[in-house]
Amino acid sequence: MEKDQLELQTLIDVHFDQRKKEEEELIGLKNRIDSRRAQRAEQQRVRAEKERERQTRIAEERQRKEEEEAKKRAEEEAKKKKVLSNMGAHFGGFLAKAEQRRGKKQTGREIKKKTLTERRNPLVMDDLKEDALRERAGEMWRTIYELESEKFDLSERMKRQKYEINVLLNRIHHAQKFKKGQGKGKVGGRWK
Repeated sequence: MEKDQLELQTLIDVHFDQRKKEEEELIGLKNRIDSRRAQRAEQQRVRAEKERERQTRIAEERQRKEEEEAKKRAEEEAKKKKVLSNMGAHFGGFLAKAEQRRGKKQTGREIKKKTLTERRNPLVMDDLKEDALRERAGEMWRTIYELESEKFDLSERMKRQKYEINVLLNRIHHAQKFKKGQGKGKVGGRWK
């Protein structure tokens, strides 16, 4: 019986030691769970604070952009009003400029007339004799001949330049056909 009691006592002691260890482990586990919960709550609080800051920054940025757009629109409206008022106020100035342009065209015509009068010799035949008239006719023929030859030279030069322009344009178009990844550029559209 004593032996059984001793065994029973050792079993009880072992049981209580085991229970004590388990309780200590349970307390340690509860402490770790509590610290982890506190840590998680702190992380969530920091995340929520950052998210609030981000939202406020986005709202401020949006508000700033809207204010800038409103300011730009107001400036554009002011410019439009100013232009319209200037157009109304300075329409007389526009008419004066148009008149000036017409005056420039007239001066161009006047310049042309002036150069023609300088080139053209006055034809006075009243008091000329037959020999003088023949000499005058020969001078006029030489002048006409020089002017016609100058006109012919200039027209040939213009034809040659047009031909060269066409050749160069064809070279450009031919070169652009073989370029890859490059867009076609607009070159000399008015000469075509």
